[in-house]
Amino acid sequence: MNVNDRFRLALSTVLVVFVSGTAIAQDDADDEADVILTIEEQWDAEQKGDKDWIDERLVGEFSGWPKSSPAPRSKSSTKMWNRFGDTQGETVEHELYFQNIVVRGDIAIAHYFYTTAFKDNDGEVEVSNGRYTDVLVRTEGGWKFIAWHGGDDK
Repeated sequence: MNVNDRFRLALSTVLVVFVSGTAIAQDDADDEADVILTIEEQWDAEQKGDKDWIDERLVGEFSGWPKSSPAPRSKSSTKMWNRFGDTQGETVEHELYFQNIVVRGDIAIAHYFYTTAFKDNDGEVEVSNGRYTDVLVRTEGGWKFIAWHGGDDK
């Protein structure tokens, strides 16, 4: 193998590694964007009063632990408490502040802060701030929640 052949081989190896790395980096960025979108859609669904978001966005073996709960909640428990919360008033606005997202294969972990405005049945609005860590899994239907923990910073 002459010098030109070795140079071409080395250059093609570098290009394959560079292009592969770029593709992997792009896939990671796409996954992070999809995770953010999934979380935003969940908050939007709750704010809009969508009654189906829990069935559509949580996997069957979901286990979430809001700060307001003495123990983790299953999917059915989360649904029950969400129905109760809907009788107390409505979320009228929210904003999410993503801090860190890690995606490894079919698992994603997202840490973020939030601000919400909740209007109770008497018309009083309470603005609160808090934090959540969400764990999502990739399914055939897209990213779904398998766990979360967080709540108000009160």
